[in-house]
Amino acid sequence: MKDQYVGDINDYRKYALLRALSSGGANRIGVSWMLTPSDGGMDGGKLAYLQQPERHRHVDPELFDILAHAASAPERRRLATIEESGAISGALYHNDLLPDELAGRHAFMGRCAYTLREVDLIFFDPDNGLEVAKPKGRKNSSKYLYLDEVAAFYASGKSLLIYQHFPRVERAVFLTRCAERLRSAAPGASLWTFTTAHVVFLLLLHPASPARLHSAADAACTRWTSEFISGRFLGIEPQTP
Repeated sequence: MKDQYVGDINDYRKYALLRALSSGGANRIGVSWMLTPSDGGMDGGKLAYLQQPERHRHVDPELFDILAHAASAPERRRLATIEESGAISGALYHNDLLPDELAGRHAFMGRCAYTLREVDLIFFDPDNGLEVAKPKGRKNSSKYLYLDEVAAFYASGKSLLIYQHFPRVERAVFLTRCAERLRSAAPGASLWTFTTAHVVFLLLLHPASPARLHSAADAACTRWTSEFISGRFLGIEPQTP
């Protein structure tokens, strides 16, 4: 995640999903931004929807107004604006900068686990998504969440939501591969995908997670039109005996 992305259309979908999973604060959400520095690029410029309130505001009027305010001035396009807005009721945030360097990354994950130790669900917001063929510790490895990290947080009893940008490959095949990788890292998890035009949010619910979180995930699948977010339950992977 980068500050320059704050308020764009992917943010609208992301926070709408997190608000739905939170159920007004009944489910405690932890957010690990996986913050990386601005790259000076044009990503994050998808703000045209804010100029069309008649088309978009009805989805979540309160959230729409929060994002319109955040995007209305450069000094407000910061993750701190989202944190302070109360957009996600009762959420906790881990907002350290994530380095590429290996020791620094390990320290980051340790602080994240401690800061978010009491939450029901942790949202990881990497720039790109799950790891690719780039060793942890290399340049730009901070743009990815690694499967051993997924496994470690899941093994501690946490449910996870993961941001994943769609690469330029066939999407059905890509989603099947994502599900396979996550099931290997999170045995026994219930798995959902929440797909949008450009990204998918991968939801893994731990067997020990509260029933109200499962109910919120099911309800989110039918909450919006497919143009906004399309939710799908992929099932429960049996645990290895």
